[in-house]
Amino acid sequence: MHPTPSNSYNSRELRACALACLLEPDPTAKVAMVAAMAQSRPAPDPAAALQPAGAIPGRPQRPELVPPRLVGRRSMITQEGRAMLVHALAHIEFNAMNLALDALWRFPDLPVEYYTDWLQVAAEEATHYSLLVAHLEVLGQAYGDFPAHDSLWEMVDKTRGDVLARMALVPRTLEARGLDAIPPLRAKLAQAGDMAAAAILDVILRDEVGHVEIGNRWYGYLCGQRGLELRATYAELAARYEAPTLRGPFNLEARRRAGFSELELGDLPS
Repeated sequence: MHPTPSNSYNSRELRACALACLLEPDPTAKVAMVAAMAQSRPAPDPAAALQPAGAIPGRPQRPELVPPRLVGRRSMITQEGRAMLVHALAHIEFNAMNLALDALWRFPDLPVEYYTDWLQVAAEEATHYSLLVAHLEVLGQAYGDFPAHDSLWEMVDKTRGDVLARMALVPRTLEARGLDAIPPLRAKLAQAGDMAAAAILDVILRDEVGHVEIGNRWYGYLCGQRGLELRATYAELAARYEAPTLRGPFNLEARRRAGFSELELGDLPS
């Protein structure tokens, strides 16, 4: 399937374009479509009524999706072990691209800035995925060569009915866990001598701070619109949707830059 050229977006609004990208199963085509959408920047129509014409999200037949415990151990000593880690990160970024596209199309009647923010996220996640897949090829592997788990998308699906729950539990919970996880992963890759992979993680961490900040900002906006207190609402949503229990160590400096308050950081388990 060929990527959709950028000029085809001129007559389509942003949310419809995002849905088309989300439905595309081929990762290479999806990345090209997201890049074209980000370049052409079609105007959002927050009130448009959209219906998906296929399975969400569009994804390839591989990788095989398995429970997290069955993904396999990743020894940094061997090239295959490093490839397994890079593959797992590529799968996370592929899902993150899809979640940004889903946030774009699914939720109507929000300010235009909400949609332009998530367009930026989608484009950056597509870049992260492309960087990781290119490095995976250097390591002699391709996306789909190893099994992967689907925990990130499972929460995206759970929160499809409420944008407030989506903002609370995907960017500012699951993606925020990436702020904590990336520095030790980077250190392992650098210690193993894979400085190219370490440099990719530097790019991802820089951008993910902004993605979590976007989630925090729109979560705060939505709580304000509904007259809800941020911390109590978050605790209620985390319990209702069975969000994973947060475990340290936490990257407090990155979390501060991503917009978490000192009170929120104080709520993290010690």
